[in-house]
Amino acid sequence: MSRDLRRYARQTNVRLLVGFVLILFLVGDGLIYISYGPRAAQLGLVCMVAGLAPLALVWLLLNLISWVVKRVDE
Repeated sequence: MSRDLRRYARQTNVRLLVGFVLILFLVGDGLIYISYGPRAAQLGLVCMVAGLAPLALVWLLLNLISWVVKRVDE
């Protein structure tokens, strides 16, 4: 059994991110749906996606920069 701590940390971070997104969308939008109805839940979904879009764009940009740097170093 190998002890690859980097892989373990990466796997843990991915699981935490997936859990956060599931809780945000399922529980958050579910509560909006129960409290205010389906139209409000649709708007809440649009707002959550719009709020997470800048984070996703920054993450993609950082990964692109990392990829370019690794290609240049080789």
